[in-house]
Amino acid sequence: MIVKNLEDILGTEDDVDGGNWVSRRLLLKKDGMGFSLHDTIIKEGTETYIWYKNHLEAVYCVEGEGEIEVLGEGKIYPIKPGTMYALDGHEKHYLRAKKQMRMVCVFNPPVTGKEVHDEEGTYPIIED
Repeated sequence: MIVKNLEDILGTEDDVDGGNWVSRRLLLKKDGMGFSLHDTIIKEGTETYIWYKNHLEAVYCVEGEGEIEVLGEGKIYPIKPGTMYALDGHEKHYLRAKKQMRMVCVFNPPVTGKEVHDEEGTYPIIED
């Protein structure tokens, strides 16, 4: 059984500041669950280009307000508490925070904890 507390992750290497966001990584590849779990803050007033070409991601908003714009679709979806979206097709997108958002994110394959977005907006696959 794995038990972790957010307060034990804050300020450690698993508390990753990506500029527009802060990802507190609760479960990682090393935990052996087959997915990773993140408590992520999207900073107010930011816009982040993201393309998870190597990962599938599901996101659940627990606080704040923003939107996701899916490129190539021409659609913008509002995000508020209770909204879930899943990037099941490796969609390129912009994530915008009107008010600071707190998101619960799940990645498959799991991340190692060292990932930040590269110039393509992608998390690379990192082998341990």
